[in-house]
Amino acid sequence: MTNSIKVAVVGVGRWGVHLLRNFLAHPCVEIVAVVDPNPECLVKVERQYNLDKNVLLTTEYQKLQQLNELNAVVIATPAVTHYSLIVDALNWGCHVLAEKPLTLKPNECRQLCELAEKQQLILNVDHTYLFHPAVEKGQAVLQAGAVGDLRYGYATRTHLGPVRQDVDALWDLAIHDIAIFNNWLGELPFTAQATGKAWLQQETSNTLSDLVQATLIYPSGFQAFIHLCWLNPDKQRRLAVVGSRGSLIFDEMLSDTPLTLMEGEFERQENRFIPVNQQRKVIEIEKGEPLQKVCNDFVECIMQNTPSSISNGRVGAELVEILTALTKSLETGGKSISVNSNYKHQ
Repeated sequence: MTNSIKVAVVGVGRWGVHLLRNFLAHPCVEIVAVVDPNPECLVKVERQYNLDKNVLLTTEYQKLQQLNELNAVVIATPAVTHYSLIVDALNWGCHVLAEKPLTLKPNECRQLCELAEKQQLILNVDHTYLFHPAVEKGQAVLQAGAVGDLRYGYATRTHLGPVRQDVDALWDLAIHDIAIFNNWLGELPFTAQATGKAWLQQETSNTLSDLVQATLIYPSGFQAFIHLCWLNPDKQRRLAVVGSRGSLIFDEMLSDTPLTLMEGEFERQENRFIPVNQQRKVIEIEKGEPLQKVCNDFVECIMQNTPSSISNGRVGAELVEILTALTKSLETGGKSISVNSNYKHQ
């Protein structure tokens, strides 16, 4: 394949295999290497995708440095490893797409963004929900004023597992809903508050909350309430924005009709408030795999040498800043914490 973008995928676990699948199918990409510390994973993907014999399969990340024509590195490894892997890739002159979160520390996120800009390289973060057709359409619906003046929002993300042992329910689940709220509102929260409860791992050295209730307050006055739990058999993936004339609801569990507009408002009659103009409208959305759009966006950014307008490194850094503030609130019993983001939402 000539004039193609030569890509290495690092980490082919549960999510990394889907990234590999999408890049293998992209007409402008050539997979030249796959890295994973587990040799069995390498054997599995080699057979599953019938990889070309020229593709480097290795357990050693540093071997990528020997690939002179390597253009980009896709990282789907545990978040704690992201910083050093991304620094190396950028210093090798490679563009980077990293699984979310960008890192676990705001200062590391800032350093990575600055390094990418200095090297004039693309740094994107795989916040897949921002590429979901329902989220893309939802942003347009809100901007058109379909629900009137925005008042507040709420989100629920629950299921029975998987239970993480490296991060709590906040870091595991909240980033999706925060990303959607920020995207739909076009602004960043300035204060964060969270409370939680640990049942399963409360006796470990690093207590991990199984249940988290988070509140974000935005400059416009909008408030977002987020309920997160990984030991609730009632699986929910639901987010709503409530306005003066209705609510926009994204319910991922309704695969055929994930985006709906619930219209309705009050009409005052003397001292009574009467519900009027009530109806439910299903919002039509385009079909398409969100992760494919993530990969396409990364390739287009490289080809045009332009940062992503949807999920660049700075968007990833903003989300880590917010999660860090929520963690501080959680650790102090629910105190309100300022979100000291160094970036303005684009």
